[in-house]
Amino acid sequence: MARPPRLVLAQQAHHLIQRGNNRQAIVQSDADRQQFLDILRDCAATHKVAIHAYVLMDNHIHLLATPAEEQGLSRMMQSLGRRYVAWYNFKYQRSGTLWEGRFRAALIEGEHHFMACMRYIELNPLRAGICAQAADFPWSSCAHHLGRRGDALVTDHMLFWSLGNTPFERELAYRELLDQGLAEVERRQLTEAVFKGLPLCRPEFLQQLSEQTTRPLLARPRGRPLGSVKLGKEIDSDPI
Repeated sequence: MARPPRLVLAQQAHHLIQRGNNRQAIVQSDADRQQFLDILRDCAATHKVAIHAYVLMDNHIHLLATPAEEQGLSRMMQSLGRRYVAWYNFKYQRSGTLWEGRFRAALIEGEHHFMACMRYIELNPLRAGICAQAADFPWSSCAHHLGRRGDALVTDHMLFWSLGNTPFERELAYRELLDQGLAEVERRQLTEAVFKGLPLCRPEFLQQLSEQTTRPLLARPRGRPLGSVKLGKEIDSDPI
């Protein structure tokens, strides 16, 4: 059965995740991580995609990104996959795919969902128990948003800028949001949305979308319809 096309809108933020095949590592060293991010930065610029937040874990990548054009996300991820996998395979004398299928994506709209998604992404290493503070993890955008370092990969979204009139005010406000953490219901909502390709947005925006597409925009009722068991297992576990 063919997969439905992704719901992607130009000039709108989206949450993306790409995992390693069978959850295997996609990076093995800091040199790999730097190479991955360098290629990602180049691909994002080429295909006009603004990266607002990211975290590169050992076996997956999260992005919060806005494409200038509808096809920008797919083109960026395809280019990233071709270039990085070719480099990685050559370095480690391996062959074949590195990814677990195509990347997942969910449209993110509205201040509440956007800021929750930023925290979801940047708190990932903390949830995984690999650092004491989210900003200590060097392979995410968290340190950038807290003013510890600049990050050429990141393009700050206007919703982040709305946190304060000065860099200090924005950093302080975002630090307070991070300290609040993320409610379990929000974490599960964000996980389910990205794996099912469902939008997270305000009701009025959802109504506008429903008038433009026949694609399902809401999660189906819980149960065990045919073909749902495998997907359910993916959603039940946090992709860390």
